Amino acid sequence: MPPDSLTDLFLALPLLAGSPRLLVWQWGRRGSPPRLAAALTQGLRAEGARVALSLADGAELLTLSDAPRNDLPMRTYAGPLGWAGQVALTGPRGRELARRIAPLHPDAAICVMPGPMDLTMATALHHLGVRFAVIVHDASPHPGDGLPGQFALQRALCRRAAVLMSWSGHVAETLRAQGFGRGAQRLVPAAHPPLAFGPPPPPAFAHGGPARMLFFGRLLRYKGLDLLAEAAARMGGAGCTLKVVGAGPETPALAALRAMPWVTVENRWVPETEIPGLLSWADAVVLPYVEASQSGVAAAALAAGRAVLATAVGGLPEQLGGETLGRLCAPAAGALAAAWWAMLADPPRGPPADAAAGWRQAGAAMLAALGV
Repeated sequence: MPPDSLTDLFLALPLLAGSPRLLVWQWGRRGSPPRLAAALTQGLRAEGARVALSLADGAELLTLSDAPRNDLPMRTYAGPLGWAGQVALTGPRGRELARRIAPLHPDAAICVMPGPMDLTMATALHHLGVRFAVIVHDASPHPGDGLPGQFALQRALCRRAAVLMSWSGHVAETLRAQGFGRGAQRLVPAAHPPLAFGPPPPPAFAHGGPARMLFFGRLLRYKGLDLLAEAAARMGGAGCTLKVVGAGPETPALAALRAMPWVTVENRWVPETEIPGLLSWADAVVLPYVEASQSGVAAAALAAGRAVLATAVGGLPEQLGGETLGRLCAPAAGALAAAWWAMLADPPRGPPADAAAGWRQAGAAMLAALGV
């Protein structure tokens, strides 16, 4: 009878030359991080690696129809007290986790996005003598972003890593300025692959009505909601509608957007089941950010074949500069409004970006960086 899990395969098959064994982990429960881990796992497998995936018990992704196999489930925590308890038990839990990992005999491990409990995995891997890599999305916190102590924990994790990979040269430069990537530690900039939430939707700008613009994501100050409100006021709603969807504090910018009859604002957490529908509704995604490392929203939009209008800040020019569906402008309301008008006059069209190929390239880059 054939094995029914990757763990079974790891235990049943002999170690084959040229077929590295990897452990990929990401222990967030909501949002895109678990999906990023699943996508990288697929990319690594496409490159011939045997990969075990470790996600949190209760991760939202595991409830969906395209849920991946969770080979090493991890019990995390609920609330600040639960997190503090887990941190206090990092040593004992690390040793317990090492015993669970040992039968997999991984050659290396990969943290796809740092989280509050990752030092437990670092402890376990240290006990086993297994090197690991960390994919760093943000080298420094954005205004209003992150939890207290989050980046201190991230820096501690990164100091223990053999490889740091970033999704933009912008982040890699910041990490290097912070002292990472020296000595034996490798620092590898890579391109953020497209991120698919299901099959591509129908073509954009083909429904015959006013163009549909979408701002999607956390409603935080660095996302440029002030710029968006001022640019939208200049637009006056001619030829388009705008939907603003995401979770964050109520601000004067959101109030100004709500007052425009052609704008809809939904200040709420968006479950992953709704993301395909939002992208299908939209013709284009607008990213009026005042700072950025790179953008997971842009990665999802490109995989859905949606145009992306973004300010040229941080790592966004690297991510979007060569994309047929990408448009960049200066981070100013007048420039954003002008680029918005130009997009409506000549909508960018093109096929969805090849997410599978992008993650395979990322997997190849990671295997080369780890030397496995």
